[in-house]
Amino acid sequence: MTSKLPASIADLKQVLEAALLTANQPLSLDDMTRLFVERVERTSLRMLLDELKQDWSSRSMELVQVATGYRFQARAEYAPFLARLNPERQLKYSRAMMETLAIIAYRQPVTRGDIEQIRGVTMNPTIMRQLQERDWIDVVGQRDVPGRPSLYATTKHFLDDFNIVSLTELPAMADFAQQEIAFPNDDEVFIKT
Repeated sequence: MTSKLPASIADLKQVLEAALLTANQPLSLDDMTRLFVERVERTSLRMLLDELKQDWSSRSMELVQVATGYRFQARAEYAPFLARLNPERQLKYSRAMMETLAIIAYRQPVTRGDIEQIRGVTMNPTIMRQLQERDWIDVVGQRDVPGRPSLYATTKHFLDDFNIVSLTELPAMADFAQQEIAFPNDDEVFIKT
């Protein structure tokens, strides 16, 4: 196969499949158009991606769309088996950190003062730093009030890590607030990403 436009739809799909399987991060449609010398329309790419998704529907991997593009990932039912290969220590997040992240996700953009007012407690600055280091939140501006406090919002990396394309995929706020969330020892959440 040359670097020119592949001769058939099957060839196009194989190039896309190879790129997606070997990429270390999700690929956007713009990334995928650069695979070919000749122009390939975005609608054609979407059609081919839908076909690839269907081709892989009965396999152990699935093609998913996340905020920053498309990626192959193992289906959820295989996670316990794969975890045995790489027994990583699960990351522990405090209830305060998860509440803070939820407030930012649902109410963004918010200031630290907004978060403290909603939670009813003074916030540990370490929480915001850890969320920023994880690249789940970022400063998106300053509120136009005295002191010009920073405004925080979630990032595309947050969406990718939680396997969603946009914030509209979050559960409705009323549904989320009514859910009983199980916290081990009533103060920690375990997330494996």
